Amino acid sequence: MRLGAVSPPPSPGLELAAGEVLDRRLRAGHARPVAVALSGGGDSLALLLAAADWAARADRRLIVLTVDHRLRPESAAWTDVCEARAERLGLAFRGLAWAADKPTTGLPAAARAARHALLADAARESGARVILLGHTADDVLEARLMRQAGSTTPEPREWSPSPAWPQGRGLFVLRPLLAVRRAEIRAWLAARGERWIDDPANADAAYARPRARQALAAGATPSAAEPPASAKALARAARPDGEAGFEIDRPALRAAAPEALARFAAAACLCAAGTTRPPDRAKAQRLAARLAGAEAGFAVTLAGARIEADGETVRFRREPGETARGGLAPIRLGAGEIGVWDGRFEVAADGPCDVAAAPRGTTPVALDRSVTLAARSLTHERLLAACGAVEAEPL
Repeated sequence: MRLGAVSPPPSPGLELAAGEVLDRRLRAGHARPVAVALSGGGDSLALLLAAADWAARADRRLIVLTVDHRLRPESAAWTDVCEARAERLGLAFRGLAWAADKPTTGLPAAARAARHALLADAARESGARVILLGHTADDVLEARLMRQAGSTTPEPREWSPSPAWPQGRGLFVLRPLLAVRRAEIRAWLAARGERWIDDPANADAAYARPRARQALAAGATPSAAEPPASAKALARAARPDGEAGFEIDRPALRAAAPEALARFAAAACLCAAGTTRPPDRAKAQRLAARLAGAEAGFAVTLAGARIEADGETVRFRREPGETARGGLAPIRLGAGEIGVWDGRFEVAADGPCDVAAAPRGTTPVALDRSVTLAARSLTHERLLAACGAVEAEPL
């Protein structure tokens, strides 16, 4: 751990920028906590300090979450540093660990997925609905450079649903520092006499992110990002169909901008199928073109979803044939336990049972007829979140 070298002068703009975002997205005075992900690095430390100042003003509780990926021998000590920092601020703390075997390829993506899942589980257990992450404007620029080099890394957004599924259901990620450059953050911390952890992995050129960071520091210019197409109006126009799918009037799809329709189509397939990976962009665009076209009626499958269109209505549902490919798999529930079946239903039972698909259907039933099963569809609320129709912390 060392005090990083900085050149720009400190600026009070960081507190103002973070506070404006937090005020706009979160609810002052709410009883539930807000989770803050703290790695101990400069970005997450600045986030924690700015969030603590905001929480005192807004009468909100914070819970600090630190993930030990167990990739370096000093990682346990880093967690201790984070815990001590939370204690000095008088904040609740919870250390989390990625204890699973580590993959030999795709380690950064696997670590990111594990981190989001662990944060989502811990946030849900604490009662939080929002997780604060310390991404900065540099992360946005690095992601653009990575995509220029052939990566599929998404651009971080200020507000988005948790990418973990089903652990992240109903949870949102907020990045209050996304408009602030990393150098300004380091200057702000140095002016306060703060110290932070420098993870050597951030300089390991074997991985794409450090290479992009080094290229950015050397003066590389990322291409400008295309403004994201808004699909929120389409998501709000979609109606639950009673079978964990949804339907939407086809004229609304035909009137939509092509990119907004493609984004909606991809999200609709993802949510109706309950999966974790949407169709790729090209396939979503082809589906969008058919939905907007003059073809009177058709039925297709994509990414585990079945799409049925006629002249007036389009329906997105789970593809029943996924059973043959391992979908619609049963789960085991204990009495009173809450689980997620097929990525689409939150289920609970009054006794131990196996939950599986209804005969010739895609909705859940308890295989033990003496057990009462309560099931709540997750698909429509997930669609609203995925398309940006939920714009602030839910009630």
